[in-house]
Amino acid sequence: MEEARLVNKADCTSAGHYRFGRPGVECYCQHESGAAVIQLQFLINEGALVSALADDSVHLWNLRQKRPAILHSLKFSRERITFCHLPFQSKWLYIGTERGNVHIVNVESFMLSGYVIMWNKAIELSSKAHPGPVVHISDNPMDEGKLIIGFESGIVVLWDLKSKKADYRYAHDEAIHSVAWHHEGKQFICSHSDGTLTTWNVRGQGRPIQTITPHGKQPKDGKKPEPCKPILKVEYKTTRTGEPFIIFSGGLSYDTVGRRPCLTVMHGKSTAVLEMDYPIVDFLTLCETPYPNDFQEPYAVVVLLEKDLVVIDLAQNGYPIFENPYPLTIHESPVTCCEYFADCPVDLIPALYSVGSRQKRQGYSKKEWPVSGGNWGQGTLSYPEIIITGHADGTVKFWDASAIMLQVLYKLKTAKVFDRNRSKEDKGSTEVSDEDPFAIQIMAWCPESRMLCVAGVSANVIVYRFSKLEVTTEVVQLLEVRMQSELNETDSPDGGGEPTSAHHTPGASPHTSGPPSQPSTSSNNSDGGNMPCLKVRSTPLKQSAGYQVDLVVQLVWVSGEPPQQITSLALNSSYGLVVFGNSNGVAVVDYIQKTVVLNLGTVELYGSNDPYQRQPRSPRKSRQPSGGLCDINEGSATSEDRCKSPTSVLMSNTNLHQFYNGGGRGVLLSVCPPRGANPLDHRDNSFSRSRSSSVTSIDKEAREAISFFHFCETFARKGDSTLTPCLFVGTSLGTVLVLVLTLPPAGEQRQLQPVIISPVGMLVRLKGSVLRMAFLDSSGSLLPPSYDPWYEPNVTTDGEEKVPKRRPVSVSPSTSQELSESQYTVVCSEKQAKVISLPSQTCIYKHNITETSFILRADVVQMSQGVCVACFCANGHIKTLSLPGLRPLMDVNYLPLTDMRIARTFCFTNLGQAMYLCSPTEIQRITYSQETCENLQEMLGELFTPVETPEAPNRGFFKGLFGGGAQSLDREELFGELAAGKASRSLAQHIPGPGGIEGMKGAASGVVGDLARARIALDERGQKLGELEERTAAMMASADSFSKHAHEMMLKCKDKKWYQF
Repeated sequence: MEEARLVNKADCTSAGHYRFGRPGVECYCQHESGAAVIQLQFLINEGALVSALADDSVHLWNLRQKRPAILHSLKFSRERITFCHLPFQSKWLYIGTERGNVHIVNVESFMLSGYVIMWNKAIELSSKAHPGPVVHISDNPMDEGKLIIGFESGIVVLWDLKSKKADYRYAHDEAIHSVAWHHEGKQFICSHSDGTLTTWNVRGQGRPIQTITPHGKQPKDGKKPEPCKPILKVEYKTTRTGEPFIIFSGGLSYDTVGRRPCLTVMHGKSTAVLEMDYPIVDFLTLCETPYPNDFQEPYAVVVLLEKDLVVIDLAQNGYPIFENPYPLTIHESPVTCCEYFADCPVDLIPALYSVGSRQKRQGYSKKEWPVSGGNWGQGTLSYPEIIITGHADGTVKFWDASAIMLQVLYKLKTAKVFDRNRSKEDKGSTEVSDEDPFAIQIMAWCPESRMLCVAGVSANVIVYRFSKLEVTTEVVQLLEVRMQSELNETDSPDGGGEPTSAHHTPGASPHTSGPPSQPSTSSNNSDGGNMPCLKVRSTPLKQSAGYQVDLVVQLVWVSGEPPQQITSLALNSSYGLVVFGNSNGVAVVDYIQKTVVLNLGTVELYGSNDPYQRQPRSPRKSRQPSGGLCDINEGSATSEDRCKSPTSVLMSNTNLHQFYNGGGRGVLLSVCPPRGANPLDHRDNSFSRSRSSSVTSIDKEAREAISFFHFCETFARKGDSTLTPCLFVGTSLGTVLVLVLTLPPAGEQRQLQPVIISPVGMLVRLKGSVLRMAFLDSSGSLLPPSYDPWYEPNVTTDGEEKVPKRRPVSVSPSTSQELSESQYTVVCSEKQAKVISLPSQTCIYKHNITETSFILRADVVQMSQGVCVACFCANGHIKTLSLPGLRPLMDVNYLPLTDMRIARTFCFTNLGQAMYLCSPTEIQRITYSQETCENLQEMLGELFTPVETPEAPNRGFFKGLFGGGAQSLDREELFGELAAGKASRSLAQHIPGPGGIEGMKGAASGVVGDLARARIALDERGQKLGELEERTAAMMASADSFSKHAHEMMLKCKDKKWYQF
């Protein structure tokens, strides 16, 4: 049964929400109260679900619509709900309470029945003690009129619903946690708090027929085994051809300290103990039949863990697990950053899936994932979407986010590059981030060339290339970079506008690409610095297909001070350059030649045109390392309150200037806790702005940090007539600076000749930190940065290595620049946006986006009808502006900023999509595209797929003749209002829900809504008429059969006398 399998995947969580369905069919439901979900019960093959919450409310969900909604709710006011049971094909729900009573609810009307099983009537009259809360309710598989009720104290009662009295009572010394029936209804098994399992005969009194302690040590003298931990749940499943399965969670011996949580499977004489990575919340055995009175034939066990969902194959030896297709590993390690890419190259997802599939562990079950409920949506929108998440343990995960799916494609472990075994001598250099030294802080990715660059919290940058071939890297390529601290009177930069010693430095030759075996030495080597925060491994590194390390860049300690956190990052595959920056300055690395091209202090980028009057800072007495994921402008003044003018020393005393940017992430947020605190918890619950948008303090100015980079081919200087490769640098003070790149010709010359970078001064200034830049052509179309298409970096089968050709950006400047402007540059800061015309460098549009708040994230995105700027403000507003005119298009008060996680992870992408982490474990995707909104209903999957209910098990001739088969019960006759009366109104309050046919909001309004509602009503009516027609036909067939048999009997007996009978 499709929906019987749908039952298997309903994850309930403490946050009060759950999701269902086969891979690709996901639905997110949440109760308004936010109370924890304690139990779920499906109405199998009915398209409905009952949920019981910790706030003592019960809800009925309609799953027949794409967006499930609550039909009815029932809120108990005098009793706490502890257990629910809904028999198969029944409309009466049993609810057990903390007081020991059992109430009955009609699922159709969601009204309480007057029939109540009171605890004092269930237990023996001679017993004066309260039996405790109800922990289990279920009906006898062979007799629906017999209900078994388990109380926490150890008492079990078999209640006769018709006679309203207890048939049998079973008492045990130990508390009960769960009860499970044998399918024949003659035995049941109980799990207890001392780790024992007791088996009872239904008609037996007094003692159980068997008591075992599965994990207890058996004493030699025949005494009772030592008590074990409680067995929290047990299930008893039978098979036609073999021994039954007894499956339970818990019950381990108390001396197994440190052992992971386990699920135990007992089958005949074999006992298998299956260890889990996280504590077990619940488990459910999947069986071939929904009928409890037939052989169950179990084939799998679904185990819900605190942070995962595991499905175990019972049919294979060794009980392997199924490969999980759900994205439950988002929080396997806490997410520290993420990026979202829509409309990617079509070959990207297959390529990532191909290398990701090779990473999968061996030993999975060979069968398909057994949860197969629902159908995929039929949306017409389809373009590749990829989400990349960076994690605290240094892993990077690529996710397929196309349509409304989220599936992991590939996992990269960046920590493999580093030596995890730190010696005592190195401990001092690792103080920067002891909690998560490998945490990913910023990511830069070029989808076309598949180049990836990540910046870690320990001031390291790693460049990766994508390869389909496995390689072994003998020596990891390494660059160590110094960024000097103090600015004094004699260190003032030279006049701006000229190349900064990039072409006359002896260490700039391409032969410096070999990794140094030891930290670099310099004239300042005696100052206790030159040590990186992490040690790169010196042993050969085996790299499987996928992303492979090309270069590691590390900032080293200077004068006993840790390197500053990297605040911005960018790469360009066409130029072969990676750039990164922090509060000290900028560094540009040529990853083709493995050299530092530029290492320049922020002050020196201005040259002689520095608008700020900066003063030198005296050295601090107390030197504190900057910990966690701290923003470079956040924290105490003792840590950051000075300008740092780098005098970089590379591996071979290369005095080149260097810079680095952070993927468009603003530097305005405190992303890290004080040392000793949990970095992620603190980060999630604290939000502080690190600086004012209008900075006037000289101290603040002296700490100008790099906030954004952008590579492009444009007009570098005012009045230029030719396009030049450039690097634009945005700072935390709102300044945009321009660096001109002089690149060698492609091919062999690119491997040998140096890249020359020349600062040309300031382009524009804005209020607040620069967050985003982009370039448009004269028609207003977006100009993407140039890139190289991907090529296989490793040697091909014929022994030749492919040499990439640089692909220029597809822009041809106008022959007459005096007559027409050829490009526009868009710059967005925390407060405002400006559009600058090039090459005249005049501001043609300006818009103050916010006065009272500030922007957390801004992106220039491509929509189906054009280009716009999308902004997310700290006050929760999402705004979009047209380009190049900067006209406001949308302003929605979407989400007030409640914690740092949202600020850290919010990002926009093309075609009106955006995302953020709404909790440590969940990605929330939103859209501001009208086209996507119109197609969303079609994109959603169908949860309910009606299937034919299996035929009930055959009772057999003798069981039908002499009894012993399944006994049915007319529950309506017992629990209906005519027989049982009305329940007390003060016990529970009925609350009509907004869902179902009446309140459905799936098809918005107007004629469309009316048509949709009419269509659904017709479907419902048609379905009911179909059922009525089938019942009528069955009744007619039954009547014909009865008439036929009556006529035969009449003919047979017509001529007999009375004494012949």
